[in-house]
Amino acid sequence: MSEFLTTKELADLLRIGERKAYDLASSGEVPCVRAMGKLLFPRAEVIAWLNDSRSGPHVAEPPLPPIVAGSHDPLLDWALRESGSGLATYYDGSFDGLKRFKDRSAQAAALHIHEDKGFNVQTLRDTLGEAPVVLYEIAQRQRGLLLAPGTSGITGFADLKGRRVILRQDSAASQRLFDTQLEAHGLTRNDLDALPACARTEEELAISLHDSKAEAGFGLGALAGLYNLGFAPTHSERLDLAIWRRAYFDDPMLKLLGFLQSGRFTTRAAEFGGYDLSGLGTIHYNGASG
Repeated sequence: MSEFLTTKELADLLRIGERKAYDLASSGEVPCVRAMGKLLFPRAEVIAWLNDSRSGPHVAEPPLPPIVAGSHDPLLDWALRESGSGLATYYDGSFDGLKRFKDRSAQAAALHIHEDKGFNVQTLRDTLGEAPVVLYEIAQRQRGLLLAPGTSGITGFADLKGRRVILRQDSAASQRLFDTQLEAHGLTRNDLDALPACARTEEELAISLHDSKAEAGFGLGALAGLYNLGFAPTHSERLDLAIWRRAYFDDPMLKLLGFLQSGRFTTRAAEFGGYDLSGLGTIHYNGASG
């Protein structure tokens, strides 16, 4: 995200016309610089200018509940317990977590939403605009078709027609990606012999396959070895933690983030397999407003 706004971007931010944005710059009302015949507006200074222009009493925001919502990930779930952070969890998929995060009923949300040009960032911006949130990378991980022990004849999505499959809930990013892949292969859910009940976590999906309740499911490679499952990788994805900035420096979140940088976390990721921690800690988005 650029440090400077164009005139059009300023107009979009302020919800005014470009002509009015030019007038604000000409009158010196809004922070701006002139370079190479162009007007540019320092993003951070514009946000500060907006905050300084507010009127009325300053109302303190209610405390954020110490909850991490969103997607279930076995490695992150382990870290939340082992870190001693005291953060509770509510796993019901990336899109449910994003809604709870926006509503401030969670101080963080685990996300792995596939986008045309990456993961999570555009969806977060579309949902919260320039809100003061941070998007912190946890890991790259492998996703694909997990297969029950002894299952054969399934190497890709086209092979799922007529096979017994366990699905995830609609609020899970993996289910939306799975539906997209079915469509790309000329299939729908109606072409599958889907179980009547969905798996609400990655681990629940793996356990169902381990117990041979279904032949295949769209899950994490990290769970294949743990549950003696076959695995046909299809996607690499990035797992991020969206965090409200005012919770980012609180003790519970600092404990969790500190633990993620520890040797114990690295060792556990290697034991699971299917995780790449080379980007751990990268900030992929940092909302401008404070």
